[in-house]
Amino acid sequence: MANSNPFRWVEIYVQDMARARKFYETVCKFEFQRLESPEAELWAFPMVMNTPGATGALVKMQGMPSGGNSTIAYFGCEDCAVEASRVVPAGGKIHRDKFSIGQYGFIALALDTEGNMFGLHSTK
Repeated sequence: MANSNPFRWVEIYVQDMARARKFYETVCKFEFQRLESPEAELWAFPMVMNTPGATGALVKMQGMPSGGNSTIAYFGCEDCAVEASRVVPAGGKIHRDKFSIGQYGFIALALDTEGNMFGLHSTK
């Protein structure tokens, strides 16, 4: 497994899909694509095949509440302060403003409209 990315897929569980989609569209400027599933409502984040990194989806599924989880998905950014500045106007909360993680760049931590914590990562 050393020759592949450790993550293949990320799911962010939501209670209000329209609100969650609008939040991520506003903060990250994503365009979502609907995925067909008999079990849940899924809207996929943008995907570029054969490139590093993983993609995922917003998921609304019976019995899978949002918030209070212990996994944080990090979105890559050119400068994470830019996306972080969009969080509060989009209805989310900043948990921690942009800060250095040494030689690995910078991160900011935020909460979406569903109570899920997520990270923003950049090298500058």
